[in-house]
Amino acid sequence: MSATATPCLSVVIPCYNEEKTVAAVIEAVLASPWVGEVIVVDDGSSDGSRSVLAALDDPRVRVLLQPRNQGKGAALRAGFAEATYAYVVVQDADLEYDPAEFQLLLGPLLEDKADVVFGSRFLGGRPHRVLYFWHSLGNKTLTLLSNVFTDLNLTDMETCYKAFRRDVIQGITIEEDRFGFEPEITAKVARGGWRVYEVGISYSGRTYAEGKKIGWRDGVRAFYCIVRYSPIGEQLRRALGERGA
Repeated sequence: MSATATPCLSVVIPCYNEEKTVAAVIEAVLASPWVGEVIVVDDGSSDGSRSVLAALDDPRVRVLLQPRNQGKGAALRAGFAEATYAYVVVQDADLEYDPAEFQLLLGPLLEDKADVVFGSRFLGGRPHRVLYFWHSLGNKTLTLLSNVFTDLNLTDMETCYKAFRRDVIQGITIEEDRFGFEPEITAKVARGGWRVYEVGISYSGRTYAEGKKIGWRDGVRAFYCIVRYSPIGEQLRRALGERGA
């Protein structure tokens, strides 16, 4: 597949304090024959990330600088707006996800079977680092709740790897600034009736000492976002509003 690959992918990378990994991630992303452009959004980093990004010299890479730290959702909102290729994928600035697997995400899109593709860490038996039982349980619980409210049957709603047709993602208004992006975008994709596929991916998770940032407060916010943005949540709000009236 990669031997005949034509660049068709905009890769959006939100970056916050990732000076140790961001250059290696961008190098790996650019090695994919599917990649036409890389849009890195530095979200107000306070380490040396911006110096690393300033030293990059590749015409395919564009760097956007947020004036202050606003969160992953805010960074992605800025990056999606700048995408120009037919398909868009999210790539974190750490080394947890492998850009060599872009072709797995693109498969259903290129075959016109899907409008949105989720890369699942729990599907397909690909290798993943063994970490944090409670974190994994939290992910699966949030995915279950998301499925209940959206009527999707995903195995990994919280995955970083989400690929979209560009017109789909640019047609969705992203309201969440932080990690609430994941349940929000899932709910809004469900509300839009877009065709969703899921493919198995590998995963090399980080410990908190290595730089993992998501915490329990983000889990609480994710539950709120599931209820707020999902089709069922929207119906409940309308019903309660009508009763209140």
